[in-house]
Amino acid sequence: EKRTRTLIEKNGYHDSVYINAAKIFQGIHSEKRTDRMLVRYGDDSESPMLTFKDEHSQRVSYELAFSALKYQDLLEEILLDSCVYPCQSIPDELTSLLVVMLYDLQDRKFRARLIFDDEEPVAEVQKIERYLYSFRTKLAAALARCRIKHDALSIEYILPETIRKQEQRASALPLYVWINTFKISLQDVFRDLKQKGFTRVESVSDFNRYTYCMDRHCHDVLVFPSSLKEELLNLDLFADCKLLLQ
Repeated sequence: EKRTRTLIEKNGYHDSVYINAAKIFQGIHSEKRTDRMLVRYGDDSESPMLTFKDEHSQRVSYELAFSALKYQDLLEEILLDSCVYPCQSIPDELTSLLVVMLYDLQDRKFRARLIFDDEEPVAEVQKIERYLYSFRTKLAAALARCRIKHDALSIEYILPETIRKQEQRASALPLYVWINTFKISLQDVFRDLKQKGFTRVESVSDFNRYTYCMDRHCHDVLVFPSSLKEELLNLDLFADCKLLLQ
């Protein structure tokens, strides 16, 4: 299960994740003034009904939605510059799904998504995916033009400087993890982490690669280096909700 989960994140997500991410994005996307509105997102007056398969699906759905929000202006520019948008066969109600899936497609370097046997297909996702993938060359070219225009090595450098600084600060913050003492004891967590190659140190200042320490104020909270986020989330301790990322 753990290996499959990693592959899903590397090669795309289940259809349900895209649907939930699009619903979240629909409620949080930036609205332009009417005279500047080139991309239309349909009606978002009703609160979306979100159904998550598990905690992991919920986390990646929100991450995908907020990544699309962060790059909304760029993604809209790519859609317009490539002439992929507007499209008569795609109603405004599916624009959020289009933007969310475009972000994921470019994040995968415009490679095809890996489909798993347990995938429950969603017609709207399949439709948008086929449409975007058929124009992947034009979309990649539009992205390249945007990077040249902004003299950016990657899309991260296209973000406003204030957002980039916020991200740099956030990425440097240690990770705080709650121990779910209803499911596991502190000693069992220490033993499991030691088996996985982690070393317990006295404080954050002693952090190296695979190290962690106890929080000074909460006896059931562990602190890890920020660089270990993806590796931690793939541990069985997290999959079984014995450890919970703050």
